[in-house]
Amino acid sequence: MPETHKNIVDFTLVYNKYKVQIYNYALKMLRNIMVAEDVVQNVFLKLYDSMDTIRNKDSIKYWLFTTTRNEILTLFRSKKVKADQFNASDVTEIEIASNELLQDKIEKNELKEIILNELEKENDEQREVFFLKEYGGMSYKEISELMNISEDLVKSRLYNTRQRLINRVKKIIK
Repeated sequence: MPETHKNIVDFTLVYNKYKVQIYNYALKMLRNIMVAEDVVQNVFLKLYDSMDTIRNKDSIKYWLFTTTRNEILTLFRSKKVKADQFNASDVTEIEIASNELLQDKIEKNELKEIILNELEKENDEQREVFFLKEYGGMSYKEISELMNISEDLVKSRLYNTRQRLINRVKKIIK
């Protein structure tokens, strides 16, 4: 197979494997569908351009999340995007399988909105660890390396965020 075709196949496999995780992470951090889509597009364009230079193919997931995080931080630093400037309604759009009952859909959307609203009360570091774990599907070790913090700190932040969310959601639901 010619080298160009191999690169396209490799890229397509990586894209299909990680696009949802990267998009979910970007969307949760940016809280804007259009900006998240732009970031994801930029990240995968950079990946395609860099496919030949990435020696360890096992590190592609780490490379993708690092690049996505850097894109997001650049947007925040440049003041082009403020973390709190977008409607929460952008984030509540989800695809729902047709076999679910309407009541289940409504309850899931309500719970999701409550959780996302409560996450707004967390600081950026807590929220980012939560999104990387829950929406990015990353391991403690991967988050630790990405954020340049210890695994114990990742576990602590995640545990504390989850506990606060559980307590807040319990109060709201009662």
